[in-house]
Amino acid sequence: MSDNRSGAFWGGVLLGAAVGAITGILMAPRAGRETRQILKKSADALPELAEDLSSSMQIQADRLSETAVRNWDSTLSRLKDAISVGIEASQRERQNLEAIESVVSREKREKNVD
Repeated sequence: MSDNRSGAFWGGVLLGAAVGAITGILMAPRAGRETRQILKKSADALPELAEDLSSSMQIQADRLSETAVRNWDSTLSRLKDAISVGIEASQRERQNLEAIESVVSREKREKNVD
C-alpha cells in the first residue's frame, strides 16, 4: 500500500513541478521572444521528463509485483501447512473411529456369545 502512495506522491510532485514551471514562465516579466524560447526548451525537455516518469512508474510496478509474489509465496506456504495439518488430523480421527468401531464390534460379539 505504501508503494502505491509513494507512486502517487511522486506523480504529484512531477505534475506540480511542471505546472509551477509553466506558470512561472508565463508570469515572468520577459519579452515574448524570450518566453517562447524558454517554452520551447521546456517542451523539448518533456520527453525526458516523461521517460523519467515512466521509469519511476515501472520501478513502482516492479516493487508491487515483487511484493505480490512474496505475499503469494507466503500464502501458498501457509495453505500447504494447513492442508498438511488437516490431513494428519483427518488420519488420526479415522484411526480413532476405526479403533472405536473395533471395540464396539468386539463388544457386540461378546454379547452375542454370552
